[in-house]
Amino acid sequence: MELIFKLNDIAHAANWFLTNINTSRCIAFHGEMGAGKTTFISVVCNVLGAEHIASSPTFSIINEYSTASGTNIYHIDLYRIKDEQEAVSAGVEDCLYSNQYCFVEWPEKAPGLFPDNTVHCFLITIDADTRKLKIIL
Repeated sequence: MELIFKLNDIAHAANWFLTNINTSRCIAFHGEMGAGKTTFISVVCNVLGAEHIASSPTFSIINEYSTASGTNIYHIDLYRIKDEQEAVSAGVEDCLYSNQYCFVEWPEKAPGLFPDNTVHCFLITIDADTRKLKIIL
């Protein structure tokens, strides 16, 4: 399924996304550098009620956010890892299998770590103000 949206309507896109991933909790985000993966994930986390959303986890690899309801959300950025073993050492597997929301950028850096039920999302730049979000369940 796909949605084309304008960046000024990203909150609507985030709500559509959450409705359409059903009960899935592990989501792999694919897209070129600058497509807006981090921005989109931040808005999704905000819709989910995350408190204190920080910056991109590019350097920390994993950011953990809490919600008012007491659940955790993991935002993982694998861009800087060298291999799957480095991801395992950083604790990525614990997050992926936690049954909490886990949003992962650059999943192609450690493809063997993901659960079978991972949802793959592709964020594609159409122009400076328009994106296409494609969800593969």
